[in-house]
Amino acid sequence: MELERVVAKVNDLNDGEMKEAKVDELGVLLVRVDGKFYAVGSECTHFGGPLAEGTLHGHRVLCPWHQACFDIITGNMEEPPALDSLTSFTVRVEGDDVILTIPEDARGRRVPDMVRHNPGADSRSFVIIGTGAAGNAAAEALRQDGFEGSVVMVTKEERLPYDRTGLSKGFLKNKDTEPEMLRKKDFYDEYNIEILTKHEVADIDITGKKVKFRDGSPLKYDKLLLAPGSIPRRLNIPGASLENIVTLRNPDNANTIKSGIKDGSRVVILGASFIGMETAASLVGRGLSNLSVTIVAPESVPFERALGREIGQMYKKLHEDNGISFRLNASAVRFGGNGKVEEVVLDNGDKLPADFVIMGIGVQPATDFLKGIALNPDGSLSVDKSFRVAEDIYAAGDIARFIDWRTDERIRIEHWRLAEQHGRIAAHNMAGKEAEYRSIPFFWTNQLGVNLGYMGYVKEWDEIIFKGDIASRNFAAYYVKGNRILAAAGAGSAIQKTAIAELMSIDRMPAPDELRRETIDMEKLLK
Repeated sequence: MELERVVAKVNDLNDGEMKEAKVDELGVLLVRVDGKFYAVGSECTHFGGPLAEGTLHGHRVLCPWHQACFDIITGNMEEPPALDSLTSFTVRVEGDDVILTIPEDARGRRVPDMVRHNPGADSRSFVIIGTGAAGNAAAEALRQDGFEGSVVMVTKEERLPYDRTGLSKGFLKNKDTEPEMLRKKDFYDEYNIEILTKHEVADIDITGKKVKFRDGSPLKYDKLLLAPGSIPRRLNIPGASLENIVTLRNPDNANTIKSGIKDGSRVVILGASFIGMETAASLVGRGLSNLSVTIVAPESVPFERALGREIGQMYKKLHEDNGISFRLNASAVRFGGNGKVEEVVLDNGDKLPADFVIMGIGVQPATDFLKGIALNPDGSLSVDKSFRVAEDIYAAGDIARFIDWRTDERIRIEHWRLAEQHGRIAAHNMAGKEAEYRSIPFFWTNQLGVNLGYMGYVKEWDEIIFKGDIASRNFAAYYVKGNRILAAAGAGSAIQKTAIAELMSIDRMPAPDELRRETIDMEKLLK
């Protein structure tokens, strides 16, 4: 049975405008483009962001929360972190009425069109090492591209793919013992995506096209995607083997932290990285009494190299206002304790009492098992524009040093959404569909109620142009290199994140001189 509803008048929307409408309990995004009306589900299929508050550019709508992108004609997901597409509904105009027709049991989202394994049509086997953001996105993209051969994902973990971004955020604060899974097991079964858990790769036989596991068993492949992600760095200093000294990379680490840190615990976090700072914010958000959290880091200001001194100072004050202490310009040289850690000794001789130590000092590419492939000094792999490393071998995610199409420089970025983009591009090329990365990197961090977004990438900058007020956490920062704005970051209403990302993607950001003179409405400029 179908329902018909008048959801708007023709003149309610100008060209290039959108609004949310309700049909009973179903939210619908109504859009007018080139004189025609379209309707899709109104909520982003990632975390439910309200798409009506996002950015519409042509036939693309970007979610205001994490910049997932959808085609408003078909509803197809075009950019992660969303996995599902939007449902597209029938719209017609009668007189002045815009009328929507939907099935009675309609949902606003749908699984993208995908094929299943058909060995009679394709006998090849594509193997993906890694079940993180890049690996999972690649497996799904292969089926969406019509690849009917065997798809096998390999991980040394015991879980199906899960959302790693939540480990230092909500997962540390809630009572769950298992993270949010990207898909249920039924999904992988339905689309014949095989996942080998608890399989650690020892080596790759490039000539024989085999993955070799620690237990000696082999796995043949026709094409291979390397997407193993990163491994946390650990300090190799005296006392590092004491109990209650952990890193945060997987749910087991997070559960150890949650069960081990209680009322009155004294926690020392090594590193003012995003993991370290998010972890500190999540711990104080648990509402434990008499909890002591101290961050130790060698820099003078958190995030100075990534975001600049001014934003780093803002975050430092935000954390201090919430009871978190800092010992900056300092490094740990020794851990003391009898079986369990009891103190952290700093390079100036100071001793910090500690019941728990969390290392957040960065990560390194998980490529130690690769012996026949040339690695860069940092352990990464250089890829071409197709994310190819060698014949029939591709790489994506944290380990991939790829070409920034805007500057022609090789860069490596450790972001969840970017890894998903990498995985999809690599999969397209593996499936014979030529594709290059022409998007804009985006990452977000949510600490103590302040949600910051960062678009683009620049390792070093000549200048930062600020708009808004950093102290009130409502600002935009534009990073200038070679008289071009290559990155932007900010929080609050002053940063028009989705419009900036779209302007960057079409290489139409304003010149630095324009931004110095005035505050520019990026949404208006995009349209």
